[in-house]
Amino acid sequence: MDRRAFVSGALAAPFAAAAATAQDQPKPAAPPPPDLYADGASFTREALEETARLLASRPHEAPRGFLPEGLAELPLDVYRTIRMKPERAPWLNENRGFVLDVLPGGFIYRSPVRIATIDDGLVRKLPETTDWFDFGKAPKPQPDKPFPLSGFTARAPIDRPDEFREFATFQGATIFRALARGQIFGASARGLAIDVGEPNGEEFPLFRSFWIERPNPGAGALVVHALLDSRRVAGAYRFTLRPGEITVIDVELTLFPREALNHVGVGPMTSMFYFGPNDRVGVDDIRGQVHRADGLQIWNGGGEWVWRPLVNPSELQISVFGDNNPRGFGLLQRQRGFPAYNDLGRRYDRMPSVWVEPIGDWGEGQFQLLEIPTDTDINENIVAYWRPKAPLEPGKRTSLAYRLHWCWTPPDRPANAVTFATVTGAAGGRRRRFVVDFVGEAVADPSRASAIRPVASTSVGDLREIAGRPNPEIKGYRVTFDLDPGNEDLCELRLVLEADGKPISETWLYRWTA
Repeated sequence: MDRRAFVSGALAAPFAAAAATAQDQPKPAAPPPPDLYADGASFTREALEETARLLASRPHEAPRGFLPEGLAELPLDVYRTIRMKPERAPWLNENRGFVLDVLPGGFIYRSPVRIATIDDGLVRKLPETTDWFDFGKAPKPQPDKPFPLSGFTARAPIDRPDEFREFATFQGATIFRALARGQIFGASARGLAIDVGEPNGEEFPLFRSFWIERPNPGAGALVVHALLDSRRVAGAYRFTLRPGEITVIDVELTLFPREALNHVGVGPMTSMFYFGPNDRVGVDDIRGQVHRADGLQIWNGGGEWVWRPLVNPSELQISVFGDNNPRGFGLLQRQRGFPAYNDLGRRYDRMPSVWVEPIGDWGEGQFQLLEIPTDTDINENIVAYWRPKAPLEPGKRTSLAYRLHWCWTPPDRPANAVTFATVTGAAGGRRRRFVVDFVGEAVADPSRASAIRPVASTSVGDLREIAGRPNPEIKGYRVTFDLDPGNEDLCELRLVLEADGKPISETWLYRWTA
């Protein structure tokens, strides 16, 4: 307020002085959140949400790392030699259905993570000590100083009753991953994505603390609570993990923004696509294809099923699919079988598909897919998530829930034909030839093939020689066509099979770039 405009006479002066005094007084600091990590503290989900709310009301403080000298510079192969002592595993030989392994700080994991178990509602913090680990080829820190933890792995008898094997890992930022029976780790999930692909740069939240409920004897589910913190948001998470033929992770989250968040990713997943039969540009490799996922599947609010094959572009590509109340989406690994990959070391054929099942009303928003150029199979260059249309406002609580399925095939799937393979190749000049195979009951009978009509289109350029025929080798249906992009460098392609004027396949979408 302009003081001279406010003070309009002698009678106003005392009030002006009082107002000035009140304005000059510093605002009382928000109370610190309760210490739910204190040994013996009572833990409830409501208390964790209140902790996140109070944390969001205070200025963000970055975590202070305390890695011993030399551990931050460890190469990956040396870091992996640090192993937890088997006899130290929480709940070992307690017949609780689960065993935990804590993970060490070091390598790229430099932010300390606090981990505690919850026994009968009371917190039992796990000590930050070198006593957990055999350090292998890594330099052993001084035993009398704190040693940071970076996350944990959960083990269960997922394959055989007598073998407790890793099925889920939480480590690094808000990253976690899981697998189903018979699988190995592949794609990852994250707790939250902020400003992915934005010019100002991405913000990476952290899970600062975990509280893991001690399961009852013979339990089939493991409950994990986590506190998320970042520069602009804090949040409380609850994960319920159920390993099995399909490993299910229920995610319940409550966010408290410090500032407005206009670009938030819910249910974010990351994976890798290096090359495949639809994209082998510049590849000279003995392997037939290399990827942890080969497509984005969407089941939109209108009931349409969409399949978008992944590519490894020459420059960053961002694809957007608007929707209202989505029914599901995921990064899938449809191509199974060893011969397609020919890689005994990586076994991409055994990596999980990840399917997100929204719970409740998610409203308006869009699916976003980022495809990032890579020249190696190490980088996770694929990101997919749901972006709500409405921004998250500071001071307002936002709660969402969804179910993650780590699986061979998602429990939700199209009733009609699905894409079996997408193959591209040169067709002379700038033209590209496409071969798209479909499988499913709707296209399995070759005697009904004459009634099937491939409906294909492109945003720019021309499609030529569109043809369809039965493919008896897969008991399916094959569509071929040539794309003539003309002078264009980007074409959005669409294909669906119809019979009697109705779709009998999922909608195949593809972005071609020069």
